[in-house]
Amino acid sequence: MRGPRDAAEPVLITDAAPSPADELRSRKRRYTIMMLCRIPCLVLAGVFAHTWWLAVIFLAASVPLPWLAVMLANEGPALRSGPVPRLRPGQRRLGTGDERRLRGR
Repeated sequence: MRGPRDAAEPVLITDAAPSPADELRSRKRRYTIMMLCRIPCLVLAGVFAHTWWLAVIFLAASVPLPWLAVMLANEGPALRSGPVPRLRPGQRRLGTGDERRLRGR
């Protein structure tokens, strides 16, 4: 029988990589998020222009963001880590109905 954990977690039946479209979408999202982090840094540098050392900190934080965004966006998909739920022998059981009828007995 399937336990409560088995019912909530889908069984992985393939080791296939994500589709190229899904991978591209993920990479675009990662790049956009990192570039959007640069905008508040630049705005805060302008707001704190009267406190020069704080403005310099915000500017210094915003300088490497485009480079990091490109480097991380061009990085391949993350490798799966941790245990992967796989189909185990004996796990394929019908939840309802008479199994003998389905086996042809």
